[in-house]
Amino acid sequence: MISHYSMSIQWSETDHVYQVTIPEFVGRVMQPCASGETYTDAVHEAQACIETCLEVWDENGEEPPLVRSLVLAG
Repeated sequence: MISHYSMSIQWSETDHVYQVTIPEFVGRVMQPCASGETYTDAVHEAQACIETCLEVWDENGEEPPLVRSLVLAG
């Protein structure tokens, strides 16, 4: 499943992993919500987290957070 949620990916010098925060999930899911030894691993873990959260919210009849859109002035 492809989602359109934002991801903030940062290197953690302390943990030596990339940590992922999903801004739309702040306040609903512990952050950072995913991590990985490589950038790609971190993205895959975050995508899995998004899918799991969406499934749980759907099963519980909860509305998922709204997707934020980036609007660039042109």
